[in-house]
Amino acid sequence: MLKKSLSITFITIFLVSTSANAQSEAIITKNGKTYTINTTSICNSKGYRSTTPLKVSITKNVIDKIEALPNKETPGFFAKIIKELFPKYEGVKITETEKIDVISGATLSSKAVKENIEAAVEYYKKNK
Repeated sequence: MLKKSLSITFITIFLVSTSANAQSEAIITKNGKTYTINTTSICNSKGYRSTTPLKVSITKNVIDKIEALPNKETPGFFAKIIKELFPKYEGVKITETEKIDVISGATLSSKAVKENIEAAVEYYKKNK
């Protein structure tokens, strides 16, 4: 009976802590006039190896900043995306993000990043 009770207690603690962690990482947060959208749970676009979640910060309908979240993409290729693709979006109005092209040499990963940015923009439009 003690073994069964301990198992139930462990499962309960695990479920509560998992639920708390999921809630602590909000999809959208606001700091002043800036909204930051975490694409982890709203976009599952895969690059070469895995999903490429981002944090996209938007102020007054303009993308301010893009941050890469942990992923399993090839570090060298993803570094190229951070260096070459992210800056293309910074300062761009959300109505013009579709016009930005992916970068060569990391096409699959940059397409996934582009899809994450589009998902963040759509989420922002619906939830700001």
